[in-house]
Amino acid sequence: MGLFDDWRHCPRCGAEISPQAGVAECGTCGYVAYANPAPAVCALLVDDGGRVLLTRRRWEPYAGMWDLPGGFLGEDEHPLDGLRRELLEETGLEVEPVEWLGAFLDPYDAYWVLGMTWIVHAEGEPRAADDVAEVAWFGPDELPGEMAFASQNRVLRAWAERRVGD
Repeated sequence: MGLFDDWRHCPRCGAEISPQAGVAECGTCGYVAYANPAPAVCALLVDDGGRVLLTRRRWEPYAGMWDLPGGFLGEDEHPLDGLRRELLEETGLEVEPVEWLGAFLDPYDAYWVLGMTWIVHAEGEPRAADDVAEVAWFGPDELPGEMAFASQNRVLRAWAERRVGD
């Protein structure tokens, strides 16, 4: 499903529209919208014992599934500021990015998310807050069978393989 699949009218003037190939354009008022992925940030937080912190999602989509902590950026928010804000909101931890892992695309309801992922460092004990139902530490051989987002399965497998090689 694409972002504009249900669009039949311009959100600005109400005229009838027919979005095509990721673009919704109104011939009446000139409004144009593009179906871009929504930017999000997430963190791979590893403790001194070599375990990674995961969060259990409180709300749909994917309620009850395990997830890397993180979330969506604000409209004018720098990704690293968003990373720090999301981790503080969800876990109560102040984090600092240590290493860039990459950017990954995942479907999310009717649109796509561009998830930017960092390895981070933090001190203290995490607690579930905001839209997180539970936090838990997992060793490389204890990871859940499936994460909320397919890209996170790949990130965690790569991390686990890297840990085994250490």
